[in-house]
Amino acid sequence: MIRRLFSTLITDYPPVGEFLPAASTNPSQSAQNGSANSATTFRSPHLESLNWLHTISPCFPVSGDRIEVIYEPSAFYNTLVSKCAVAKRRIMLASLYLGIGSKESQLVNAIHDNMKQNLQLKVDVLLDFTRGTRGEKNSQTTLMPLLRESDNFRLSLYHTPVLRGLTKKLAPPRWNELLGIQHMKLYLVDDTVIISGANLSNDYFTNRQDRYVMIEDSKLADFYAEFLNKVQEFSLNVNRNGEACLHDSWNMLPYKSAQADFAGEARERIRNYFKGVLERQRSVCEEDKVSDTWIFPLIEMGQLGIHHDSLATKNLLSGCLKDSKLKLATGYFNLTETYMDTLTKDCQAECSILMAHPNANGFLGAKGPAGGIPAAYSLIARKFYEKLKQSGQDHRVSLFEYERPGWTYHAKGLWYYLPGSTLPNVTLIGSSNFGERSVNRDLEAQICVVTTNGGLQRKLQSEFENILQHSTTAEAELTARPVPRWVRAVVGLFRNFF
Repeated sequence: MIRRLFSTLITDYPPVGEFLPAASTNPSQSAQNGSANSATTFRSPHLESLNWLHTISPCFPVSGDRIEVIYEPSAFYNTLVSKCAVAKRRIMLASLYLGIGSKESQLVNAIHDNMKQNLQLKVDVLLDFTRGTRGEKNSQTTLMPLLRESDNFRLSLYHTPVLRGLTKKLAPPRWNELLGIQHMKLYLVDDTVIISGANLSNDYFTNRQDRYVMIEDSKLADFYAEFLNKVQEFSLNVNRNGEACLHDSWNMLPYKSAQADFAGEARERIRNYFKGVLERQRSVCEEDKVSDTWIFPLIEMGQLGIHHDSLATKNLLSGCLKDSKLKLATGYFNLTETYMDTLTKDCQAECSILMAHPNANGFLGAKGPAGGIPAAYSLIARKFYEKLKQSGQDHRVSLFEYERPGWTYHAKGLWYYLPGSTLPNVTLIGSSNFGERSVNRDLEAQICVVTTNGGLQRKLQSEFENILQHSTTAEAELTARPVPRWVRAVVGLFRNFF
């Protein structure tokens, strides 16, 4: 029955319009096309190959000394709690969901206590509707005391416009999350921005490996605050009675209005915001001689017709220079066909791809069909490895699996090393797993960081080594690992959903 309910929705996406001025499919041409301000282009050798980034995204130049790389879940948690406890002006948390355990309660209490003492503090929380309301006790019920006590607290729940009609009525919890979710992980406290792939729940605070980068920059924080405000406009806002209502500036329920109308208006608001920021930055021609690090925000909202991060990612992969190195990580190996083709045919870098071993997969031991997901990821990885061998590229691309007793794995992103560099010059970090869901179903946010700051480069290198130390080469085990017949039979049908 569930498959029947979803079958009509597999390709039900709005038409894709131009989001921002598109990057050339040939990054080397974009580097020389002059579409970016000369004051904001890279001039050092090899970095010039990345100048196309200035044509597709706003850019925030900073000092790399203002960026911290957090290595462990506990440090991420302690940082978040301590920052929220002393916030002066604003706290904005965007995540898939907030857990209901003791650690999550401590985080909520830290925010609550601060709000009682600081009446100027404004707090905004953006979660996914289906995941945030799952179960009798859930993210929403956990946050209701704050919402009822203060007008300075706002809870928004993004509801995908695809979940509607008979599917919304009959699809049970968990299954309804397959259609599309709010998956961005952005945490703002005053002028601090934490970009991560981690949710706000106990395992992400203790023994689920992810990535976390903390940036101190007021302009970047203001950018993301306004961006999240835009997403809140077409999300449902929870009132003091616990009812999900429309935002004051929005008049379309995501599950009742025409899907194309909802997606089109949401797309225009996000696109106009990004374009406005980009145009304002291009009008400033002062040359920046101080910054050594450049941050490019990237987003993906496939169901709204926004493909931004995926185009940038493809350009990064296809634009890797000869004799460069690329490290790519994903919590769930379900790379899109476009990414796999690009890595196989167009990427010139020596590549290492890191993924979760089945024993480190969060779906291991799950009840029902979800229990087969780790095997499905292994099957997809095996087919990719076979494709590499058939193309004669298996000498250039190596596969690794993360396995650490008592831990699960959720880290994603990439580290790019220009020719001759022993330290990463570029990193992608955020919520995207580079898979079918990330491109076509969910709301995603990443940043591309380009840096010449040696201290930051060493931190990024240590971050990758910290993850890699718990990993082993995967090719032999992938080839021999058994995959249940039923998984082999259905993986192609459901690949777009996980």
